[in-house]
Amino acid sequence: MDANLQFWRTEGQSFFQRFLLWLDALDPLLLLKSSDEIRSSRCLLQDSVKTASEPMQNDQARQAFLLSLSSVQPDTDHIIPVLSRPPAFLPISLPLVILSSVQLQAKQNFFYQFAFHTHTTVFTLMNGNHTAKAEGYSLPEKQIYLGLGAISYASCIGVFPLVFMNRYMLKNPLGQLIVKKLLHAPLLGLMSTFTVAVVRSPEFENGIEVMDRNGNVVGVSKKAGEKAVRETALSRAVLFGTTFFLPAVLMSFVERTKLAKTPRALASVRMILITSVLAWMLPVSLSLYPQCGEIKRADLEPEILASTEAEELFYNRGI
Repeated sequence: MDANLQFWRTEGQSFFQRFLLWLDALDPLLLLKSSDEIRSSRCLLQDSVKTASEPMQNDQARQAFLLSLSSVQPDTDHIIPVLSRPPAFLPISLPLVILSSVQLQAKQNFFYQFAFHTHTTVFTLMNGNHTAKAEGYSLPEKQIYLGLGAISYASCIGVFPLVFMNRYMLKNPLGQLIVKKLLHAPLLGLMSTFTVAVVRSPEFENGIEVMDRNGNVVGVSKKAGEKAVRETALSRAVLFGTTFFLPAVLMSFVERTKLAKTPRALASVRMILITSVLAWMLPVSLSLYPQCGEIKRADLEPEILASTEAEELFYNRGI
């Protein structure tokens, strides 16, 4: 079992533990670490006497783990590209979230939503479970095509209400209220969940590796893949559903105050609300489910039941 997954098993048993770990692992300063520093941290972890059966007490080892958690794909042991690492998610997605939620012209809104869904889809692809295998075709190539299709579809669906409003309900206050306040934000959150499910669909189509407590791979399970994708999609729904919807609701109250007379003040308040909600919801959403997922032996396929006596098996859930 990879050192990252061992660490999550030991240190991330509860939501609160995972939340505190993600607060440290999402530190943008970790992006400044070089590839050599990351490899040195991995070597330190591999040579460390500490294991998953004992919590880490050494500060140097803990910092090495944080750097590893934020920079290394546990399934392949490869360093994740800088822009797709967890610490880069907030700085890159924040301006895209703000622009995607603005009621601009349809073409502009489509462009910003396309950029937003492209970023989140690439992030999902880089940080998903990479143990799924397929025969007869290139799995990464298929995921790229699936991702492009999901991005295009999500962007079109996201901008459709705005196009419909501009064409048929431009002067209808009720229609504008439905599209701007009640429909636009939930659609963006829903489409974010949709792109996760599509780009990681090979995981439940082909299965992912499951391991026993000692890290030995005992089989490939479609049910574990389905559970991993479902949990990640739900966490993404919580993240962006809340980030798009809550500021919109709060702004409806702010617009009734004296600030409504000053557009610049309203824009500033809106940006502060979105930034605050996204900054807190990111570690919350990542902490909803364990990174080292668990699945009961009874819930797995018959061929895996025959290959192990372990009652609980583990897998990499991905992000």
